[in-house]
Amino acid sequence: MGTALVVDDSKTILEMLAKCLTQDGLSVMTATSGADALAQLTAQRPDIIVLDVVLPDRSGFEICRELKAEDATSGIPIIICSTKDTDMDKFWGKKQGADAYLTKPIDQEELSKTVKQLIGH
Repeated sequence: MGTALVVDDSKTILEMLAKCLTQDGLSVMTATSGADALAQLTAQRPDIIVLDVVLPDRSGFEICRELKAEDATSGIPIIICSTKDTDMDKFWGKKQGADAYLTKPIDQEELSKTVKQLIGH
């Protein structure tokens, strides 16, 4: 069983994503801001991160780029989940190091499939 860190400022979306990932056998940590997410990463390394782009303190793109640049976190797969769904947004997300880019509203089956592909659970 793996661990996922879900970062989103919407409590409803956090709960929905956490429920979906828990059903897939993952334990879930949640964060509602970039600072909260980074603080949690110092305490525990998840197997995968599900990251919103629009957060109250910083952009998910910025957090993704930062995590992929650090040796300690560069190997953690990151799925960006965002309402931003243009080809340019998706391209930019991949350019920042995201391993996958899903658009909201999140299709739970697609999320499950993507997580399984990235961490093999």
